[in-house]
Amino acid sequence: MTRSADPAPYFRAHLFVCCNRRPDGHKRGSCAASGSETLRDYMKVRVKELGLRDIRVNMAGCLDRCEYGPTMVIYPDGVWYTIRTTADVDAVLEAHLVRGERVRHLMLPET
Repeated sequence: MTRSADPAPYFRAHLFVCCNRRPDGHKRGSCAASGSETLRDYMKVRVKELGLRDIRVNMAGCLDRCEYGPTMVIYPDGVWYTIRTTADVDAVLEAHLVRGERVRHLMLPET
């Protein structure tokens, strides 16, 4: 909830990318073992290339959606995505952040 006396947000959106690493063979897997760190680094570069100065890409610990990994969430929208390739990252950045749309086939189910 925002209040009229609150300062303007410093960033329009925060992108949290799970970079949690569990031991190899863990039954839930882990986003880092699925390449999330490399995808996060790529995302940071692409955000700059797209001139999205009001967007912040952050590493997150476990986001508890491991079975869909690598996962990310965009706040304040609260929209969750699975990102497995650089093409997925591009699709999310260009649709969600540039055009204000959703990438339905990459969105995580609610439960």
